[in-house]
Amino acid sequence: MCDELTAKDTEDYVRRKGLTRRDFNKRSAGVALAMLLPPVANALDVVEQDVVVQTPDGMADCYFVHPASGKHAAVIVWPDIVSIRPAFRAMGKRLAESGYSVLVVNPYYRTVKGQVVPDGKGFRDPGIRELLMPHAQSLSPETCVTDGRAFVEYLDKQASVDTGRKIGTTGYCMTGSYTMRLAAAIPDRIGAGGSFHGGGLATADDENSPHLLAPQMKAGFLIAIAANDDERDPDAKVLLRKAFDANSVRAEIEVYEDTLHGWCPPDSAVYHEAQAERAWSRLLALFERELS
Repeated sequence: MCDELTAKDTEDYVRRKGLTRRDFNKRSAGVALAMLLPPVANALDVVEQDVVVQTPDGMADCYFVHPASGKHAAVIVWPDIVSIRPAFRAMGKRLAESGYSVLVVNPYYRTVKGQVVPDGKGFRDPGIRELLMPHAQSLSPETCVTDGRAFVEYLDKQASVDTGRKIGTTGYCMTGSYTMRLAAAIPDRIGAGGSFHGGGLATADDENSPHLLAPQMKAGFLIAIAANDDERDPDAKVLLRKAFDANSVRAEIEVYEDTLHGWCPPDSAVYHEAQAERAWSRLLALFERELS
């Protein structure tokens, strides 16, 4: 999870790499993101639009992108703690170019519309953590499920969505657990979940831990763990593996070598392109297998 220890790991990494704040800010600006993500082979033409989705708590602003023709399996993308921004729009578009109808959501819609953190700023910048925490604290396991149901209902009404195929989900950092909670809450619609450096997936002494929901799941999972997260809590992956195996939940669980918490989004200070690309390829394999 994003806390003081992961922030310290990030600062140490940036110093070792000799990356200045100015360098990072230039790299993470929206205009540069298209250059950071490798192109999709045989990319489909896509249609992009900003949409609003009715939920029990109001109107959620989201980014919806899908292939220009045909019906496709849908995917819900939950951003990390920094929320919806150009990096996640780029990731959603890239997924759509691979043949999916993708809804990138703003989980903070109850407290703020649109992008929270200015372009070129990140979690490690002064004041950003304090800016984000009130929004993050507006969320809960319950809002994950109520929002998720609304997003599924919205997607199932879209002409570009094949409702005969199950829906995929992805979650990053604090929303990694959302993929599991939603799979348990809507097992007949959620068919796959990809968690990337997700926090709080399996906690032995927490009666509300997501791993306890395994008996209710019918989805397959990719659990991509940051190396420093695993160093801090090596038992979590073991607990998760046992819960999945005991309930015949199909899951690929792996600690990605030489990665730090937050390594997947291309605007992250600790973005690890090689490992992020490998995790992305495993996500596509998961969706191909579970959403076909």
